[in-house]
Amino acid sequence: MSAIQPLIPRQPVPDVTLPLVGGGSWTLSELKPGNFTMIVVYRGLHCPICKGYLNDLQNRLETFDKFGVTAVAISSDNQERAETAKQSWGLDRLPIAYDLSLAQGRAWGLYISSSNGKTSIGVEEPERFVEPGLFLVRPDRTLYFGSVQTMPFARPQFAEIEKALDFVIARGYPARGEIVDI
Repeated sequence: MSAIQPLIPRQPVPDVTLPLVGGGSWTLSELKPGNFTMIVVYRGLHCPICKGYLNDLQNRLETFDKFGVTAVAISSDNQERAETAKQSWGLDRLPIAYDLSLAQGRAWGLYISSSNGKTSIGVEEPERFVEPGLFLVRPDRTLYFGSVQTMPFARPQFAEIEKALDFVIARGYPARGEIVDI
């Protein structure tokens, strides 16, 4: 297995095209957001924390839209699991993309986990799946902000991201963490 390589702020991120629940596809390089594309990688249907997290995101879509931020939720779930999550979690306005390959996840610096069987909500974990990540990508497809995790807990909170967006957009605050040659 290849080592995890983090994405570097101010550098291009990998392009990705994925199918969307309900039809069509989502391609990062085709998007033209006002300020950012917010990519929220979730663990999948088996994760009860993901349900609450994505519902919080959906409830804030209008606010993010006012900031010029286009959001999508992505997982390595297959079509059936992604459709079930969208429907049973009530995510009628949040675009849900699926079939992120483990190799694509690794290219984005995501951690990969193996199944522990059924979760606390009685849903079987896939044999392997990506752990959470959140990325803000500029319209030129360079990374502005990235957060990856090894666990489903303690994710970046959308309320704090809203506050940060107000500041960074108003002041043109640059992406940080760009130094690689030390």
